Amino acid sequence: MIIKIAPIETNNPPGKLADAELHFTEGVLEGLKLIGFSVWERRTGGGRNVTFPARQYSVNGERRSFSLLRPVADATAQDRIREAILEAYAEFEEKAAVAL
Repeated sequence: MIIKIAPIETNNPPGKLADAELHFTEGVLEGLKLIGFSVWERRTGGGRNVTFPARQYSVNGERRSFSLLRPVADATAQDRIREAILEAYAEFEEKAAVAL
């Protein structure tokens, strides 16, 4: 799997730093990609956060979201992909800083 980072050039929405995609290179998902991940600056200023692909829907006028990537049994399973995306973003930032 390869993680592709696409930086956000504008500050809209505020705090959004980049979009991320997972490109699969082996197995039954080879040649496919999973989109919808985003890297955000934490509101409290203490680091970064990753949001996962989700579908929004409305119930009685209230907007809710349904996560499309969910753990089967282990609730911490999402932490591995979250950390991998944050590492890929940090590498992207380092390469961008060297290019300046």
